[in-house]
Amino acid sequence: MAGNSFGDLFRISTFGESHGKAIGVIIDGCPSNITIDEEFIQSELDKRKPGQSRITTQRKESDTAQILSGVFEGKSTGTPIAIVIPNEDQRSKDYTHIKDIFRPSHADFTYQMKYGIRDYRGGGRSSARETAARVAAGAVAKSFLQQFGIEIFAHVSGVGTIEAPNLDTKDLKALLELRESNIARCADPATANEMIEFIDSVRKAGDTVGGRISAVIRQVPVGLGEPVFDKLHADLAKAMMSINAVHGFEYGSGFAGSELRGSEHNDIFVADDHDLN
Repeated sequence: MAGNSFGDLFRISTFGESHGKAIGVIIDGCPSNITIDEEFIQSELDKRKPGQSRITTQRKESDTAQILSGVFEGKSTGTPIAIVIPNEDQRSKDYTHIKDIFRPSHADFTYQMKYGIRDYRGGGRSSARETAARVAAGAVAKSFLQQFGIEIFAHVSGVGTIEAPNLDTKDLKALLELRESNIARCADPATANEMIEFIDSVRKAGDTVGGRISAVIRQVPVGLGEPVFDKLHADLAKAMMSINAVHGFEYGSGFAGSELRGSEHNDIFVADDHDLN
């Protein structure tokens, strides 16, 4: 099935199903001699793994990553890096009652109409479980980007109609600590408490609610991306929109920019130390 790979120079291909034996990723194009810290990869997966709190899915998975190739003595070799994550809480029989029933707002109907076969074990390839493979690949990418001083921070900035205030992003390390201090993963503690109470009330009512994530990337070199169809924000949008259940992407001021006049929305140049010669 096409459409399981992303990237050109640093290319990832994910594989596996929600309730199959394992999920995983193959990373092609990672430069050699990059430090590959298995503990760091695992720490990133631990942030994503299910069953961590009462406001997430209750599926129990350790999400233990196993590196099969492309790493020797803690360094990347320049060959494809294969990482597999076994599925431990796979209960295919739990889904036999829906094998002939299509769930609303789910991809199982579309998959059967497209491919003529249906894997009714959980969400299959359309399950949120697939994102664990992306996290493992992202941890390797972060290890590569660290040598250039590039910093990446994201947190849950909204749930339902609850919105966190704009954050001062000068100290990303402090924001990371605040984010990890609560189960909502919001870097504003007061808003996090409000989110948790709201999610609890929705859960007790037997319903669900959506949310929003805000991300900041700092120290990005000038000139990333290519003209027209491969602009940086176009590639970012494709990556984000490929995550299941994601239905919107904003870059910069996003949709709010349409409410501003040009004089307010203009992106003014700031004097810096760049040599333009």
